[in-house]
Amino acid sequence: MNITMLDNIAWHALSGPHLKFAVGGPTARRYAKGFSPIVAYESCEHPDFEALTLQCDIGEHLYCSGWSGRVMKGWEILADTSAYLMTWPGRLPELLPNKDIKLLSLEDLPQVLKLAKLANLDPFGPRALELGIYLGIYEGDELVSMGGERMHAGRFREISSLATHPDYQGLGYARTILGRLLDEHLKRQEYSFLHVMHDNTHALRIYERMGFKILRETPVRVMSISSK
Repeated sequence: MNITMLDNIAWHALSGPHLKFAVGGPTARRYAKGFSPIVAYESCEHPDFEALTLQCDIGEHLYCSGWSGRVMKGWEILADTSAYLMTWPGRLPELLPNKDIKLLSLEDLPQVLKLAKLANLDPFGPRALELGIYLGIYEGDELVSMGGERMHAGRFREISSLATHPDYQGLGYARTILGRLLDEHLKRQEYSFLHVMHDNTHALRIYERMGFKILRETPVRVMSISSK
C-alpha cells in the first residue's frame, strides 16, 4: 500500500479516477462547479495559483489541504485551520440489523441537500452523489441520516458527508451507515480514510471508537481570488 499517496490525495484523485470531474491543467486542478470546491496542486510546496485563476470565480470559497505557504498576489486566505487525516485498520462496527438503509440516487437529492444544509456540511455540492455511493436512512418521507464517498485514488476511498438530523442523533444511524461503507470498501479491497477538523472533538471521539486512527494532522485553508 503506497500510503504516501495520502500526502496529496486530492491531487491524485483529480489526476486519476476523478479526472473527469476536474478542471485545470498539469500543475493545478479543482473539482468542477457543482462539486465540493476542493483545489489541489501537483506540488504543495510550490502551488501554481495562476493555473487555476481562470477556473475560479472572484470571492468563491475554495478549500485546499496540505499547503501552508504564502499566498500570491490576487488571492486571499479566508480561514487557516487544520484537520486530522484518519485511516481505518480496525474491525467493522456493530450495525443496526433491522434498520433499512437506502442507496441514495438523484431522486433523493432534495432531501440530501436539505440534510447537508441542516448539518452544515461544508464544503458540499449538489453533484456530490456522482463521486461514489451514498447511503441514507429515512424516517417516513424525511432523510434523517446519510454518508457517502468523496475522494478516490489508487485503493484509497474517502468517507465523507456523514450527517444525522439533530432529532435522531444518538440512535446509531451514522454508525451503521459508516459500517456499511467500511464493509463495501473491504469487499472491494480498498482502504478507508476520512478527514475531521481538529476542533470537532465530538466527531473525532466517535471515529476513534469505531477504530479509525489518526495518521497525521494536515493544514486546511479556505481561500479565494480577490482580483484577476
